[in-house]
Amino acid sequence: MSVSAEKKQEIIKDNAREDGDTGSPEVQVAILTERIRNLTEHFKGHHKDNHSRRGLLQMVNRRRSLLAYLKKKDVERYNALIAKLGLRK
Repeated sequence: MSVSAEKKQEIIKDNAREDGDTGSPEVQVAILTERIRNLTEHFKGHHKDNHSRRGLLQMVNRRRSLLAYLKKKDVERYNALIAKLGLRK
C-alpha cells in the first residue's frame, strides 16, 4: 500500500521544482496522491479494513490542506499540479 522507493524517486523527479527538492507542496501532494490511489485499489478487495480507511482519510485531508496552501500562495502552480495529477477542482 505504500509507494516503493523507485516509484517515489520517479514521482519526486517528475514534480520537483529544482534538484534535491523533496519538500515542496507539489512533491508532497504527488506522493500523497500515489499513496491514496494505492489504498483505493486495496479497498476494492478489502472493504472491511477500517483501520486503513482511517489512514486514507488522514492522507486525503493532508493533501487537501497542502492544495489549499498552494492555491493561496500561487494559483498558477496549483492549477498546473491539479491538471498534471488529474485531480478534480
